[in-house]
Amino acid sequence: MKRILVTGGAGFVGSHLCERLLNEGNEVICLDNYFTGSKQNIEHLMDHHYFELVRHDIINPYMIEVDEIYNLACPASPVHYQYNPIKTIKTSVMGAINMLGLAKRVGAKILQASTSEVYGDPSVHPQPESYWGNVNPIGLRSCYDEGKRCAETLFMDYHKQNEVDVKIIRIFNTYGPRMHPQDGRVVSNFIMQALKGDDITIFGEGTQTRSFQFVDDLVEGMIRMMSSRDGFVGPVNIGNPVEFTMLELAQHVIALTNSKSKIIHLPLPQDDPMQRQPNIDLAKKELNDWEPNVHLKEGLGKTIAYFDELIKANKA
Repeated sequence: MKRILVTGGAGFVGSHLCERLLNEGNEVICLDNYFTGSKQNIEHLMDHHYFELVRHDIINPYMIEVDEIYNLACPASPVHYQYNPIKTIKTSVMGAINMLGLAKRVGAKILQASTSEVYGDPSVHPQPESYWGNVNPIGLRSCYDEGKRCAETLFMDYHKQNEVDVKIIRIFNTYGPRMHPQDGRVVSNFIMQALKGDDITIFGEGTQTRSFQFVDDLVEGMIRMMSSRDGFVGPVNIGNPVEFTMLELAQHVIALTNSKSKIIHLPLPQDDPMQRQPNIDLAKKELNDWEPNVHLKEGLGKTIAYFDELIKANKA
């Protein structure tokens, strides 16, 4: 049994990770300040003998003895991370410093949940880990993009200077049950609009592409990365290499929900990437042939069912 700390553990991805780690027989300490996380996401774990929930903001130091740390704490959707951009970059940078300091003191292995946003609006397609990115350092998205880039730098420097055992993954678009219904991300937006019969809003012509992975595939990749060979630090892309346009995604959602919603087009927001697709050759090589297994139609079906329940319970 390992003692594992998950920061941001009451969030969308964090709650699925906590559940999986508990199912594998570990003791899990879930740390969250509930800015975007929710107790509802982990209430089914509260009675588990080896689960502990702590309300804490990782901008402040935290002391505990653990074997592994998954650092997921940070708002990840534009609606949330642009709400308080200074707080967002503090979470990425000061949070990384505090968690790396903890890992150094107790000898824990630590994984950083970085993001495909470090690539910005990429000029290389698909994006390999060797690509340095095309990021606007002073734009609306910079608090998140540059915060995550700085966190990667900190992780590498703690590894080189202090020999902290670090792992870095870059997460591409992920969806599934427990997404926040108002997080502004395209999958949740489209599903909520379709279920309520509202117009589905697409920014621009809808020709921009994204690759969507189901949350279970991401969690599998995270766990494999944490247990990957000694000396392999990453970063490594964790995402689905199958691309869809925003228009195709909207059409899938309309079909799966039997919605009467119409598609309307709005102006593109600043610095919105036109393409986003991971090269996952490194993940396949280093993470025991990891690749996404859940097809978009199957994953959307599970996510639609979750949001439908929320609406019926008047929680969305």
